[in-house]
Amino acid sequence: MSGFKPADAALEGFRITRENPKAFAIWVGASFAVSVLSVLIDTHLPDSVRHGLESISANDAMTARQFADTLILVSPVLVLGLIIQSIMAAAVYRLIFRHEDTRFGYLRLGADELRLMALSVIYIFLIIGLVIGAVAAVGVVVAAFALAGPTAAALAGTAGVFAVIGIVVYVLVRLSLAPVATFAERRLAVFESWGLTRGHFWPLLGAYVLALACIAVIGFLILMVFSFVAGAVVIASGGQLTDVKSVIQPQGNSLRSYLSVGIIAYTLVSSVFSALYNAVIASPGAVAYSGLHGPPPQFTPAAAKAS
Repeated sequence: MSGFKPADAALEGFRITRENPKAFAIWVGASFAVSVLSVLIDTHLPDSVRHGLESISANDAMTARQFADTLILVSPVLVLGLIIQSIMAAAVYRLIFRHEDTRFGYLRLGADELRLMALSVIYIFLIIGLVIGAVAAVGVVVAAFALAGPTAAALAGTAGVFAVIGIVVYVLVRLSLAPVATFAERRLAVFESWGLTRGHFWPLLGAYVLALACIAVIGFLILMVFSFVAGAVVIASGGQLTDVKSVIQPQGNSLRSYLSVGIIAYTLVSSVFSALYNAVIASPGAVAYSGLHGPPPQFTPAAAKAS
């Protein structure tokens, strides 16, 4: 096993979408369906759940009890998001590892997706525990430096913040192949990634950063082109550039407010980008896993046949 090339891993998502247009079209349709479902949920969301979602995204500090109560309220929405994310990630893994299984554009909801959901829940709690432990350790260090004065405490606090971020990033990268291993080996592989990624942190981080940079540039270009077209349409119809925002944002929470040409067009474009994003983000781990672990059982390369 000779490892993998970070650039190849980062660009794998673009390759599989180009070589599998039928599957990609189905993913775009699924992303559009998810957007429509999101609109239906948003327009029929109970006030208590809406308030809970706003509380989570707000900057105001919440007590542990308030946070727990809010999570209980919004749990159905969070579970739905977890299901959708697992289905989309599994579709990419299935295309790469089980390429002949083309039914429904590789989209399913079965044992593979359930294992990915379970892994996500486990990792959420692991990361929360890691952050709490790291922050507590930083707090102890800052308290010790505070004995030397406020300047020393401030420096220690700043260094501590960067240390916590570094630790979290390091752990996330070292565990990043767990979803791929869980799918490929058809079992819950919680810590196998730690051994696979030993000595490969920097190539993996490079692959992930390059993939994110590429998809970010594409997203920016899509937004600029769409904004330019929308602006031209608004000006041609007698409006002003300040009205462009109203073309892609609904005016209110009613279903009727979403039924405009601008919002529907924006949703379609966003669906294409969302499908591409899922492929680009999920693919590097699959390439890295194949290079570091070797092909899983019953592996059929995605390049063998474009759907």
